Amino acid sequence: MYKWIITLALAALPVVAQAQSTRLQSLETTHAGREWLAVGRLDVDGTGFCTGALIAPDLVLTAAHCLYDKRTKQRIDPTRIEFLAGWRRGAASAYRPVRRAVEHPDYRFDGDVSADRVRNDVALLQLQQPIRNTTVIPFETGKQPRTGESVGVVSYAHDRAEAPSLQRLCPVMARQQGVLVMSCDVDFGSSGAPVFSFDGDHPRIVSVVSAKAEVEGARVALGSSLGETLVLLKAGLDNPAPAAPGALPRVNRSTPGGTGTVSGAKFVKP
Repeated sequence: MYKWIITLALAALPVVAQAQSTRLQSLETTHAGREWLAVGRLDVDGTGFCTGALIAPDLVLTAAHCLYDKRTKQRIDPTRIEFLAGWRRGAASAYRPVRRAVEHPDYRFDGDVSADRVRNDVALLQLQQPIRNTTVIPFETGKQPRTGESVGVVSYAHDRAEAPSLQRLCPVMARQQGVLVMSCDVDFGSSGAPVFSFDGDHPRIVSVVSAKAEVEGARVALGSSLGETLVLLKAGLDNPAPAAPGALPRVNRSTPGGTGTVSGAKFVKP
C-alpha cells in the first residue's frame, strides 16, 4: 500500500465545495458490485497494492507511483504486477498479469511532492491477455470535471483490501494546474482509483487518485489530470522501442502554472 500524505493550506474555496459528501458504500456483495467489476486491485510485487480500472479489455488505468518501490525508488518490473478485476473476499472476476506499463513522460518519482508530481501521476498498464468476460465491462473516459461538480470514487484501501467501496458523491473543491482537489474519502491503497463523473447515462472516468491530503484538518483526495495524457500513454504502448523502459518520448507542450502550489497551497513532503 502506497502512503502519500500531503498537507495543504488552500486559499478560499467555493461555497459549493462545502456540500456534504455521501458516505462510503461497500461493494462486497455480488449485487452491489456488479456495475463496478472493471475496477480491480493491483497487487504489486508482493509488497502492497493499488487500485486500477479497465478502460479497454487489455488496458488498466492507475497512478504512476504504483509502479515504483518506495524504498529503493526504482521502477518495479511490470510483469510482477497482477490485476484482480472485481476482487471481493478472496476471488476475482478475472486475473491478469501485466505485460508492460508506461507512465506520463513528465512524471518523476524521486522529486519533490508538488503540483507537477500529482498532475503527472498517471500510468497505463497493458495486460498479458485481454479480459473478455462479458460481466467485466471497461469504462469510458470523459472530460475533466469543473469546480463544484460532484464526482465519485471506487477504491480499495488498507481497511477495505478485500472488497472495494463506492463514494458516489464528493464535490470537486478546486481545480488548478491540472490537479483536482476533491472531498473524497480515500486512504492507503486507494492510489490509482478511478474518479467518475455521473453526468450522462453511465459513469465515465475523469481522473485517478494520486494522493490523500488534508485541508484545515479535513481529509481530501488529490486527482491527476487525464487530458492529453491518455493519448500520450496509448502512443507509448504502441511504440515498439521507447527511449527508456516505461518512458514516453518527451514532447514540446505548455503546462499550466508552476511546480510549487495548488490554490496557493504548499506541498509538504511526507
